[in-house]
Amino acid sequence: MGLLGMILAAVLAAVIIAIVIVKYLPLKLRWIPSILLLFLAVFLGFKIYNGIMEPINFNKDKITRYAKVVDNLKMIRDAEVKYYEANGNYTKDKNALIKFIDTAKLALTNTKTIVETVNKGGGITDEVERRVTDTIGYEPVLKYFKDRDYKTMFSVPGLKGTEFELEVGTVEKVQGLVVPTFMAKTPKKALLEGMNESLVKQELEVIAADQIKGEYVSVGSLDEVTTAGNWPPSYDKKGDKKE
Repeated sequence: MGLLGMILAAVLAAVIIAIVIVKYLPLKLRWIPSILLLFLAVFLGFKIYNGIMEPINFNKDKITRYAKVVDNLKMIRDAEVKYYEANGNYTKDKNALIKFIDTAKLALTNTKTIVETVNKGGGITDEVERRVTDTIGYEPVLKYFKDRDYKTMFSVPGLKGTEFELEVGTVEKVQGLVVPTFMAKTPKKALLEGMNESLVKQELEVIAADQIKGEYVSVGSLDEVTTAGNWPPSYDKKGDKKE
């Protein structure tokens, strides 16, 4: 709206200058308003270019900032998932989660089906299949975080001294079945500090499927059973480590 108003004002100014030139200025002085019109054209061109490029540059910059945040949230998510595998719940203790990565081991299991003969009495037998799971070894959790800076995963990139909020809870998935949940998040507004305020306001209200929706960059949920992040697939296309 500001850019449109500026264009209209510039056009009006150009019209006024043109009228002054034709009606009031002698021929020998007409070079003066011509110079003014030239400067006006250059100024207007710059403003139009800047108005077009500012949203483009904003989008590039925010993606760069968000990408670093998403990488840390993925590490937190992976740590919570492994913690859940080992303990059956999630934790909001950040130090405990880092220590878990450093020291814990996960059981390696092998599941097989065996056939047992069951005596049903009266000389009648029946063969019944049964699945048996055996522990065949252990592996360190640390192996899943090789070459990843998990010790600083709770620090929000770009915001010195700021950590992700981490919460745990439960959700009744079906009647009588209560399932643990977790959520890690950080406000988008702080990540976009110093950028165009109007564009930041729009970003906090965005609902498009190819954008990070809402006011936070987050992973997990306290309201539903999920370990997904609220970022679009484009943030997963580069830099993911395949475990």
